[in-house]
Amino acid sequence: MTPARTLILAEIAPKVPGLSVAVAVDGKLVWSEAFGYADVAQKILATPQTRFRIGSVSKPLTSVGLALLVERGLLDLDAPIQTYIPDFPHKSAPLTLRLLAGHLSGIRNYQGSEAASNKSYPNLRAGLKIFESDPLIAPPGTRFSYASYNWNVIGVAMEAAAKQDFLGYMKTAVFEPLGLANTVPDVAGAVDPQRTEFYETRADGEFVVAPKVNLSFVWPAGGFLSTAEDLVRFGTAVLQPGFLKPESRRLLFLSQKTSAGQLTHYGVGWYVGRIAYHGGDSIGGTSILILDPSSRVVVAILTNRGHLAFGRENGRLKRVKLPDALVFRREKIALEIIRMFAALRPE
Repeated sequence: MTPARTLILAEIAPKVPGLSVAVAVDGKLVWSEAFGYADVAQKILATPQTRFRIGSVSKPLTSVGLALLVERGLLDLDAPIQTYIPDFPHKSAPLTLRLLAGHLSGIRNYQGSEAASNKSYPNLRAGLKIFESDPLIAPPGTRFSYASYNWNVIGVAMEAAAKQDFLGYMKTAVFEPLGLANTVPDVAGAVDPQRTEFYETRADGEFVVAPKVNLSFVWPAGGFLSTAEDLVRFGTAVLQPGFLKPESRRLLFLSQKTSAGQLTHYGVGWYVGRIAYHGGDSIGGTSILILDPSSRVVVAILTNRGHLAFGRENGRLKRVKLPDALVFRREKIALEIIRMFAALRPE
């Protein structure tokens, strides 16, 4: 048993119904394995072809679609957002796609139960109504404040620039060219035998089926399903020359700064530093995609358990404190796997 497999079995597998992990080195898939169940009740095992909810790992996918529009001269990252969404409310200072992409806009994040919404929206523009008229939490450019809603706005702007609906554009511009056949929108109610069941956790550690959600308002920020193999294929394409121009790769992986000059350690859709990565948290899913440019190792880990926890009060389920700290360990685990595979590379 390899050390990486031992680590996964010890640190993640006991805490989730099912998971999938994949590793690519120098552009080649060197490990892909699934553990546990895609559906606990039906005893359906997870496989490398099982589609998991990837949450905010959708943002790096969207970032590449955004970079391609910039390459083609169809988007100006520094133009006011009203250039692309004329009826978007004006704020205290101009909002640009660059600020939105770096979480420097001052737009708020989810409030209350918004992230668990089961409401269907006819299009992305309708979803902006949730927050677009709310006051900013900080003047644009002054503070890094992570908010998925930034990427919802970006998605609507991309539609205007591409003259195509967001999902159609991502399919033809990113997914199909890169061979990401298992990366698809998470459509509520769709029949998809490859899609895992989604789970949360009771206070006693037992897995329960997650509440139903509708992600039609949040495709660009957190609405995709994928496999670990697709994600390492995607990460490799972004890491290596070829698919994106060098200036696009610099755009994605160069840390932005506040107006006071403070590094945010977030580029355009990626946390950046010695490595580039993004995690994802969604109802019934936890994920991470991590790229190490120095060793050219790419790791993706996907699970079908989210980070709600439930106890019972008066016979009804109620959210309680999480029984473990899986959400805080995924970066550490992924980095350890990178170190293991980097050590195997020939000098």
